[in-house]
Amino acid sequence: MLDKLEMFIALARERHFGRAAESLNLSQPTLSANIKQLEEILGTQLVFRGSRFGGLTPEGQSALSWARRIVADSRQMRDELRAKRHGLAGEVRLAVIPTALTWAANLSSEFSKTHPRVRFTILSRTSREILAMLENFEVDAGISYLDNEPLGRVDTLPIYREDYMAVCGTGHPLAQGKRACWADLDGIPLALLTPDMQNRRIVDQRLAEAGARAGPCIESNSIVVLIASALAGKCVAILPTDMARFLATGHDLVLLPLDARGTGHSVGLILPHRDPRTPVLEALNLKAEVLARDGQRLPGA
Repeated sequence: MLDKLEMFIALARERHFGRAAESLNLSQPTLSANIKQLEEILGTQLVFRGSRFGGLTPEGQSALSWARRIVADSRQMRDELRAKRHGLAGEVRLAVIPTALTWAANLSSEFSKTHPRVRFTILSRTSREILAMLENFEVDAGISYLDNEPLGRVDTLPIYREDYMAVCGTGHPLAQGKRACWADLDGIPLALLTPDMQNRRIVDQRLAEAGARAGPCIESNSIVVLIASALAGKCVAILPTDMARFLATGHDLVLLPLDARGTGHSVGLILPHRDPRTPVLEALNLKAEVLARDGQRLPGA
């Protein structure tokens, strides 16, 4: 039954029999047969079928909520029993906004010092994707913005506040100053994250509030591309302070603070709303609390 419920959750997530089967390393006929068996066990149709996946029936929508709870409870039971016998072990799947990836690496490294048998998979995702992945059990936790856009029913722990720097090559006109303000960026070619990123929406808002016209010449979902564009000399990148300092180390780049330290939006750990938490997630939350309390900075930040 648990296997069938996980298949059902995957189908609801992917909305395609082929993709759902591939995500589970199954053949499509095997997935289809198990969904059909689940419907027979529950005595109701869960999925509209035609030449392709047609969505969930009303009964399927109700069953999906139960399936998520049952699968989450079974995973939690397994993790608690394993922890009591062997200590913390297993995998933490962490989805992270691009501007917080170095913080995610720092958190996972510090956590592994205490719990070496826990391994991490860290994925770069938008804030909206992170919430969807938590709901669909694709990841165990996330790191994202906490106070800018609605989060829904999750538990949060603030870790740091994100402020910004303008990053430019040494030959750029802005490089002559020691700091800049948002209004100074009016009409200047910028290297920015893509509009689907919450960071971009925040930056656009800051520019608009300062009366500066946003002039992106480079848009990318990769911060490495933004840094490389600034290094090439044509664009000015706008990056969070810690990320800018970390990536600019060893390069001919000038960093100009745009905000006072610690004045920006809160970024932190996002966990599924469950009581109690799994032992691994409870330990992860405690480690994040320690890092937040100590105000730990990244290397080079």
